[in-house]
Amino acid sequence: MPMSALLNIAVAEPSAIIRSGLEAVLKRIPGFRIQIIEIATAELLQETLRSHKPDILIINPSLPGYYTIQLLKEETGCTEMKCIALLYAVADHALLRPYDDQINIYDSPDEIRHKLERLHTSPEEETENEEQQTLSAREKEIVVCVVKGMTNREIADRLFLSTHTVVTHRRNIARKLQVHSASGLTVYAIVNKLVELNDIKL
Repeated sequence: MPMSALLNIAVAEPSAIIRSGLEAVLKRIPGFRIQIIEIATAELLQETLRSHKPDILIINPSLPGYYTIQLLKEETGCTEMKCIALLYAVADHALLRPYDDQINIYDSPDEIRHKLERLHTSPEEETENEEQQTLSAREKEIVVCVVKGMTNREIADRLFLSTHTVVTHRRNIARKLQVHSASGLTVYAIVNKLVELNDIKL
């Protein structure tokens, strides 16, 4: 995601005080340039969504006259729009099921920022992030060798690689897992069932 992503957010909430307060919080969130579209009544909801096509709709589920999220998306042509429920108190889980997330009026700016970041991450970015965390079959082999106490030279001989290639693989493993010690790799290998406890060289 860009360092300063442009985000159009519609806020559908009958209370002007809550709309203004939420707008003030949203505009102070780092990493985004947020444009707020205020919607005060259910009567204005469809018309405003059709004309502005926001990225995200933050809506009070009890907005008078308001109806289902799916129908709202279809009738306004905002099928890709993410919808966040704006809550004042604990709500029924069944009521919240159609929403992508929820914001409570007591949430901190950091909590709101994390929710926006998650919703604004594209499927391509999510896939890229997942790939960065996933080890290849060769990298898993090297993790097992390290956990068994083998040196880079021994690993290279075992896997028919150059020592330089082994070092490069280990660097990539450390970057992906954010683990920079043999003990950390041991924990990873055990948790992911790459080795048994009796395989480990103590």
